[in-house]
Amino acid sequence: MRDKISSSPVLSVVSKILFAPIIIFGLYVQFHGDYGPGGGFQAGVIVAAAFILYSMIFGLSKGETLVPIMINRYLMCIGVLLYAGVGIVSIFLDGMYLDYNVLSSDPSTGQHIGIILVELGVGITVATVMIALYHSFASFGEINE
Repeated sequence: MRDKISSSPVLSVVSKILFAPIIIFGLYVQFHGDYGPGGGFQAGVIVAAAFILYSMIFGLSKGETLVPIMINRYLMCIGVLLYAGVGIVSIFLDGMYLDYNVLSSDPSTGQHIGIILVELGVGITVATVMIALYHSFASFGEINE
């Protein structure tokens, strides 16, 4: 079944055409999340969907070439550290954990900076975890076939 999917020229062309717009839409959801619906979790899933689509169409090895496993692991850590780091910086600035008001002299600006950084950390973490989960399950299926 997997060979039929990867050898289909229609699916290959369509996935190549849709890859960049899916990521751009994910970035839109990411950075529009503090003004409207959306945010880090939704954006992370959308961006991961682009990479998972690529892996499904072109094969797991090409997907792992696009996002190497070690880079994916580092990005997972960076996302969590970014989220937690905003909270720790808030504490060092005499606020409570994830109290964004203290991140700037103007509380409104601090809220804006804090939510962008936290949502970015969530987005990076969700995208990389989804990609890692897909690659783990897909490689498990290849081993057993």
